Amino acid sequence: MEWNGEASVMTGQRHGENAVILTVLTREAGLMRGLVPGGASARRAAMLQPGNRVSLRWRARLEDQLGTFAVEPGRARPGLIAGANALAGVNAVTALLAWALPERDPHPRLTDATEALLDLMDAGADWSEDYLRWEMRLLDELGFGLDLTRCAVTGTREGLAYVSPRSGRAVSAQAAGDWAPRLLPLPAMLGGRGNGGLTDALALTGHFLHARLAEIHAGRPLPAARARLVARLMGSQPSSEW
Repeated sequence: MEWNGEASVMTGQRHGENAVILTVLTREAGLMRGLVPGGASARRAAMLQPGNRVSLRWRARLEDQLGTFAVEPGRARPGLIAGANALAGVNAVTALLAWALPERDPHPRLTDATEALLDLMDAGADWSEDYLRWEMRLLDELGFGLDLTRCAVTGTREGLAYVSPRSGRAVSAQAAGDWAPRLLPLPAMLGGRGNGGLTDALALTGHFLHARLAEIHAGRPLPAARARLVARLMGSQPSSEW
């Protein structure tokens, strides 16, 4: 079995004295893992930093084996380690993808969104809202997308104020009635009629990452890197609610 292509590095785990088990994100094949002999050397370790682009050849005797990567440098993203926010951002993105996605299950739209987000982080742009949209894309790609365009009860697009914590669908203030205390607030940033900026929007996506992905899809807690990133963006301490 053999595969050739380009990918972005997600994670690297030391294996033995000199090797690394590398996890990468490819557009064509999704997440792939393979052994990189000598990957722990100083020269190769710099190339295999999370977020960097690499050219790969993966080989294995059988399709379900771990296989081996032959790795060549592609496009480095030095800006990802140039500042604390960017470093926290790439750590959160790569950790969430490695945690949530099954291996060899391609998600080209999510991959494109990930590459665009990593480019923004590398360039030093303001990417906080793009990260929020990326989390919504991640939920959508894995079957837990939020529908914030119309009320789940009446179908109206006006006066949307809440989100059902179970279905992820918007609910208008009028339709919510006595159920309002049991619903999640819909931040203005995501189309709600009231207030609520990035902090509230990340709390909303965090609820569904925890309640849907962690408990139903992955069966494991969210990577701590996500809480660290949100805390840094908000200038506060990590919260288990995120």
